[in-house]
Order: sequence, then structure tokens, then C-alpha cells
Amino acid sequence: MKSENSLIEEIVSLSKRKGFVFQSSEIYGGLNGFFDYGPLGVELRKNIKDAWWEDMVRRRDDVVGLDSSIIMNPKVWEASGHIDGFTDPMVDCKESKMRYRADQLFAAEILVDEESLGWVSVIESETMEADALKKAEMVKRKAAKQGELQKLSLTSYDELNPDQQEQVPSPATGKPGSLTPPREFNMMFETHVGALKDGSSKSFLRPETAQGIFANFKNIVDTGRVKLPFGIAQIGKAFRNEITPRNFIFRSREFEQMEIEYFIPPGEEEWKKFHQEWIGVRKAWFKGIGLTDDHLGEEVHPQEKLAHYAQACTDITFKFPFGEHELEGIAARGNFDLTQHQKYSGKSLEYFDEGSKQKFLPHVIEPSLGVDRTFLAVLCSAYSVDEIDGEKRTVLRFHPRVAPIKAGIFPLVKNKPALVERAKQLYSKLQRKWNVTYDQGGAIGRRYRRIDEAGVPFGITIDFDTVEGDGSITVRDRDTTEQVRMSEEELFAYMDSKIST
Repeated sequence: MKSENSLIEEIVSLSKRKGFVFQSSEIYGGLNGFFDYGPLGVELRKNIKDAWWEDMVRRRDDVVGLDSSIIMNPKVWEASGHIDGFTDPMVDCKESKMRYRADQLFAAEILVDEESLGWVSVIESETMEADALKKAEMVKRKAAKQGELQKLSLTSYDELNPDQQEQVPSPATGKPGSLTPPREFNMMFETHVGALKDGSSKSFLRPETAQGIFANFKNIVDTGRVKLPFGIAQIGKAFRNEITPRNFIFRSREFEQMEIEYFIPPGEEEWKKFHQEWIGVRKAWFKGIGLTDDHLGEEVHPQEKLAHYAQACTDITFKFPFGEHELEGIAARGNFDLTQHQKYSGKSLEYFDEGSKQKFLPHVIEPSLGVDRTFLAVLCSAYSVDEIDGEKRTVLRFHPRVAPIKAGIFPLVKNKPALVERAKQLYSKLQRKWNVTYDQGGAIGRRYRRIDEAGVPFGITIDFDTVEGDGSITVRDRDTTEQVRMSEEELFAYMDSKIST
């Protein structure tokens, strides 16, 4: 059984080896929290985004699209509360210069028969209780203390009082007293617009895509022929200066979001109904791209942890190798955002309802997920190692709809011109419809292994029966390795049925 760390390390290694994800500017040592997507990565990302757009926008009559600017008038972020409130508590180690989020740094006092032996600190993780216990036992051994070690009570650093914080050792050095008190750190990236670099030119890279939707609400209502309930969908980049980006592409500083703001009439029963509907819609979509019930879960935010404007929020979670975490948040945001933008802009954003002949600010349900997190979830879910004829095989079992390459086309041998010509003809035809690859190098079994590791669902081989017999083609299934023969016409219909769900 692989450890969580070794599994994510294998996935990171595979991602680089096969051209899914690279560290950004790696030849210069990289930049923490930024990543580049290689040839297979861009295809997988595009397929995920295309599947979301197709299902959430084009196949629905109640959702329209938008692409808003990354840089907007700074007043947008005043109205939304990001300038004053988009902060995380930050802690620095004065000796190592390491930086931590205070709410992700946990500490506990080590007590043996009511006597304190000091404190222990750990970074938040699925194994932090076990990690803290190991450290506490080591402190006890070094102190040569007899007696029973009391159960550790881990508390986040920002919830400790100043006297307790003074006793917490730095995770980097193990020395107490070297951590600073928590201080607020705004995560928005600043930039400047125009020739002058002063206070009047200061702007921001957007930390979320949602505010572009709210700022364009009136434009969509006036031009889009929409009626409540309706949604506005957007896919776009966002930027957050995370204190501690971590877990590969799970938490990074530049990322892409897929969001819908679904506007509904006011009323408690209305938002509850639509909130539940969207939870069901979104879970079904994840299953439709290959994520299974074994990996998916739900987490309802308790009332005391909701944002001040939120009525409810439920996360769809995924069991990553490093623990179960949020994949998508589905929030009932009330009418807070439209109220704020109406107040700060001085423009009416009220919606006139033809049925009731009333004007009001609609409420909103917000299903919001990250492209990068979804990418990682799809990659983790697909990753598998098995054996074929006694040989170890690494395989990515992507759903055909999102697989970066749909098929590999092979002549059985490369020294027979008739086979090569026929294979290239089929490759050219398939290339017009899907992203496919051609390979004539090496034994056919080795070529199958190469496409298995890239997650290609279908291996198509042109052999002597194809050119000398009935013209049929061998099609190999990636997951089962079973092979069936079919005509070229049947091949196109078969692939279309598997990919275009």
C-alpha cells in the first residue's frame, strides 16, 4: 500500500515526464505557486473546460456566458470587500525566514502527568495528529520523563493567546520564541494602469472571477433576453498571493476558475430549492467526467463559519492523495454582491419581474470550482498501476470525453509500405475530428504501453487483414486491453459514442 506522499510524488513525476505539468520558469529555479501546462496538460485542461461549458451553458436554456476583464476599476474591489477584507493571518519564522498561514499552523502543549514539557507545532495535514504525537514522544524521551503523555489538544496558532504563542516552536527550526505574532496579509496582486505609477494608477489582478459577473449583471439583463431564474457563466484566470501555496497545483497563486452566478427570486424557500438542485447537478457532472462516488463527498459549512453575507455553503469534496479537500463550493450568497455594487456605483441593478410587476435585487446561487483542482482530481482518479502478462503497467484511465489524446494509430510493422500508408490515411481522417497520435516505432506492445501512460483510451492497429482481407481494424481498449475488430465506419461511430456523451 503506497503512502499518500509517495502517491502524489509519483503523480507529480508522471506529470512532468509525460508533459502534463511543469514548474513555471523551471530553468531559472522556478517560482513557487506557478505552473505551466505541457502538450498533454493543455489538452486535458481544454477538454475539462469544454465539457463544463457544453453541459453548464450550451445544453441549458437558462445560462449564458461572459468573459470579463482580469483588471477592472479598483472600486469593484472596494464594493466587494476584497481591499479591506481579503486577508489571511501570516506568521514568520525570524530565524529561517519561513512564512506560514496562522490558521494552518497548529500547536499543542506537551503534558506528562500535568507537568509541561513545552510545546509542539505541525503544519495542517491529514496526518498532523500523528505527526504531533511523534514529536511529543521525542520531547518526552529527550527529557527522560516517566509518566503518561496526555492527549494533545492541537489549536491553530491564531487562536492562541500571546503568552502561548511565545512558547510555540517554529516548524522550521524547532526553537520556541522565533515565530512572530499573526498579522493580516492581503492576498491581492497589485499592479498599475497607465504611464504614472502612483496611488491614482493602482489596480489589482482579480482574485476571483465572480465580481466581473456582478458588475455586468445589468448589461446581461439588458441585452441577453434572460428571465429569472438564469445564470451567467465564466471561465477565467484569477490570482491570489497565497502565503503558502502547496500540494502541487491544488493551491497555487495563478489559477483558473469556472463559475456560475445563478440569479433567483428572493425568498427562503427559493434559495434552498435551487441550492439543493445545483449540488445534485454538479455532483452528477463530476461523475460524468470520470470521478466516482468513492472519491466524492460533501461538506456542509456550519453557520458560524459562513461568510457574513452567505445563507449556506456546501462543498463537493474529493479524496486527493494528501487528504479530502474542497473541489467545488456551492454557496447561497443572498443579494449581497448586487447590493454592494449598486451602492458603490450609484447605478440601479434592480431586476423588473414581469409576472409580479415588482423591482428587486435578485439573490444568487454560486457553483464555483477551479480548473486546476479539477485537473488534479481527474489525474489522481485516473492514475493506476497494474500488471499485463506479468509486466508492470502505469496507466491513466481518463474518461474518453476528457482524455487529452483520444486514439493512437499504429501500423503493425513499419517496414510494410501498404500498412504504413493505410495507417496514415486513417490517422488523417481521425485527426479532423479528434486529437489523435500516430506511432510506428518499436514493438506494438511497447507502443500500447506508451499510450496507456498518456491515458489514450483507444489503440487502433492496421494489420495485414486490413489491407489484404476484409478491411477491418483492430481496436484495443486501454482499461481492459481487450481487442475487437471493426470496420472503419463502425470505428467512427464507436469512438463518437464513447467520447461525445
